[in-house]
Amino acid sequence: MMNSLPAAVRGYLADPAADVFTTDAVVVDDGRTYRGPDEIRAWTRRTTTEFRYTATLTGFSQEGAGEWTVVQHLSGDFPGGEVDLRYRFQLRGERIAALTIAP
Repeated sequence: MMNSLPAAVRGYLADPAADVFTTDAVVVDDGRTYRGPDEIRAWTRRTTTEFRYTATLTGFSQEGAGEWTVVQHLSGDFPGGEVDLRYRFQLRGERIAALTIAP
């Protein structure tokens, strides 16, 4: 299933700290906005170390040219312990220009 996704999306899902964002990328997660490489790197460091969790890809769809929605089920030691999250990716060329994460 993962092979059907663009390389940048696969890269992010495999390793959120991967170098897959544009230099002017914007990430919205948990009601907060992160802009540019420095803020996005700090966000990925925090989110990948704050809690331990597993993520299972449960589905995805292409919404338009360069727009993908990926759904993952997360289980871990974060508040609530389980959640289904939607990752909305907007690509520019081979990189992620915008990412919004929400339940």
